Amino acid sequence: MIEQLNNRIFHMNNSQVSFILHIMQNGQIEQIYYGKSLHGLSVEEIDYLVTDQNKSAGTVKFFEDDPNFTLTDHPQAYPVYGSSDFKEGAIELSSNQTPYYTDFRFVEATTKKGKKRNLKCPAAYGKEEETETLSLRLVDQERQLELILHYTLFCDSTAIVQSQTLINQSEADLQIHRMLSGVLNLSTKAYDFTHFSGAWLKERHEKKRPLEQGVVAIGSLKGASSHQHNPFIRLEHQNSTLDQGEVYGMNLVYSGNFLAQAEVDEWDKTRVMIGIHPTQFTWTLAPKGSFTTPEAVLMYSAAGTNGLATQFTHFIENYLIDRQWKNTPRPIVFNNWEATYFDFTEEKLLSLATIGKKLGMECFVLDDGWFGKRNNDRSSLGDWTPDKQKFPHGLAAFATKLKNMGLQFGMWFEPEMISPDSHLLEKHPDWVVRHPYSRISVGRGQYVLDFANPAIVEGIYEQMAKIIEETNLTYIKWDMNRNITEAYSAYLEKQGMHQQEFFHRYVQGVYTLYGKLLTSYPDLLIEGCAGGGGRYDLGILFYSPQIWPSDTSDGLERLSILSGTLAGYPLSSFSNHVSASPNHQVLRDTSLAFRQDVAMFGPLGYELDLLALTEDEIQQISDRITFYKAHRHLLTHGEFLQILPNHPADNEICWGVFSHDRSEAIIGYYQKSARANPAAKAYLPLPECLNKDSYYQINQKETISGHFLMNVGLKKPRLFNGVNHTTYQLAGDCQSFIYHLVERRK
Repeated sequence: MIEQLNNRIFHMNNSQVSFILHIMQNGQIEQIYYGKSLHGLSVEEIDYLVTDQNKSAGTVKFFEDDPNFTLTDHPQAYPVYGSSDFKEGAIELSSNQTPYYTDFRFVEATTKKGKKRNLKCPAAYGKEEETETLSLRLVDQERQLELILHYTLFCDSTAIVQSQTLINQSEADLQIHRMLSGVLNLSTKAYDFTHFSGAWLKERHEKKRPLEQGVVAIGSLKGASSHQHNPFIRLEHQNSTLDQGEVYGMNLVYSGNFLAQAEVDEWDKTRVMIGIHPTQFTWTLAPKGSFTTPEAVLMYSAAGTNGLATQFTHFIENYLIDRQWKNTPRPIVFNNWEATYFDFTEEKLLSLATIGKKLGMECFVLDDGWFGKRNNDRSSLGDWTPDKQKFPHGLAAFATKLKNMGLQFGMWFEPEMISPDSHLLEKHPDWVVRHPYSRISVGRGQYVLDFANPAIVEGIYEQMAKIIEETNLTYIKWDMNRNITEAYSAYLEKQGMHQQEFFHRYVQGVYTLYGKLLTSYPDLLIEGCAGGGGRYDLGILFYSPQIWPSDTSDGLERLSILSGTLAGYPLSSFSNHVSASPNHQVLRDTSLAFRQDVAMFGPLGYELDLLALTEDEIQQISDRITFYKAHRHLLTHGEFLQILPNHPADNEICWGVFSHDRSEAIIGYYQKSARANPAAKAYLPLPECLNKDSYYQINQKETISGHFLMNVGLKKPRLFNGVNHTTYQLAGDCQSFIYHLVERRK
């Protein structure tokens, strides 16, 4: 519900949250509250929220005739630098090389119910009864500019989705140098800034630091959201825990260069912002032209970091990902990559598919190497035609054989890339992203296609659509293995456009190809991938309901990757594969039991040589797939909770998924390294995640009350690695134990 109070207050609220904006005395907007729901605000309470304080010492007054008003003292909803506020602003503009110090003042407010899903641009959506958007129109009369601030509230979420539209009403071109999407103001610095960063094979590890005076920032300039940093950030009150306390989150519905930062001023007030990274970004806005920022998602929880994760999961699954994937079971895939790499024949693939089908797998995904003359990773990208030597009867015939086995068919594409030896490059040498200089960087033996050029997007779409039609394809793994260097577009040059528009136009081209594919084939399941987890973001999730989270499938490394990722993304988005041991990426040797116990949380897949399995391994995989199918919905759409904090130095990790009616739970407990002594704490304390008056049977053995389990905990498996260790349940490095709790009548 959106209320306008006293003609100066906009109160967005539902049963979970309130977000309040105020028109200041200078006509600009400030954000004065975001937190627990406030109902029936009185006039006195409103005045209490907005009463001005004395001007802070040493500041510059905004009005010549008002000694007490300065923007420094106000939490601007869309802050501007340089007109009595000296913190970094959300918007920077110029015209004819003259900087603008804008003064956007409120003119009118409009509200609209409902928000349609539009494949042309990733954004949140919802039905009329689910969403309401407040749009505040602001005008800078002197510079003839119009700014519209959009805020969307959802009926059953703490999310506030922000975006902005700038309209140039002047007669001169305008340059946008910085236009961020999300702004959150906090009244203190008593928060930890948490981000999820790392590297290729080590994506989204939790990193935390206390806020202090100054700026802390993360971002990407790689043309993608990157392996190194993720757009999701978290502000945790320093008194918060996994399940208690105030926590804010912020994310960006965008897949390109981004900036996320928090700035604390000398009075310990905090401004958090997120949006397109201003470095290498300039956008020319012609007269009467407009520019709209990607959406930023703000989230609030009073129930700790688990509460915030639950809020994000609910929001993303209901208001961002296509809802058809909530009720469509994700297929258990077999991907041939680590079983064959480039060295395969149709006969070998069919042998693998036959075993996979017997084990219960449901979708055969043909990975890299099926097209052109692709016998290594230095050839044929851009030429999406089947290799006749590997498929002498044609790819369509191969797909038919899989379908006759009862398997779905999926394929790997890397549509944004092109190889130096490709026929496509020979025909269109100007389709490559490269500067006119003689030197060009090569990554992984490949170049990047200029997706800022609509003709290139259309050409790749036509090649992909032909394959989809011929094979009745149901699943695509979309990869991106190389970041952008020497960003320069021959297309933009011909169009007379600024080269610093390239990165944003490139991402728009990626979204255009996604949108064209899903418009033509709405039931196509596309798994996002960028060298693993290099583009795990809300922009990709809008189109791809699941993402390959990392090129490492090592179970131990995946513990940290999964814990970090699921702090801000749904379990259903985290694609898991059980691979060989020793692991092909890090050469770590782990048991099949451990690898399966990690990979069963989320969409499940297998990526190892099925022809080399022992009888015992075949039985283990068959048993796990049977269990997974029986509990697939819980393991992909259950409420995921971190039970033990995910601290890098800790030897134990524990998480669980709980049914929404609390009648069932599956909990994974993991030990990283062998230890010689029993754990100091013999029980795993469960959060408020069970029905306290019910009883739960644990692994078809003991029956214990929910009240007891939430106050005492689950008994840990005994982990001892000394003499007579065989008398204990688990021993050695990389061990795991699965608890299955089912509600029973006592």
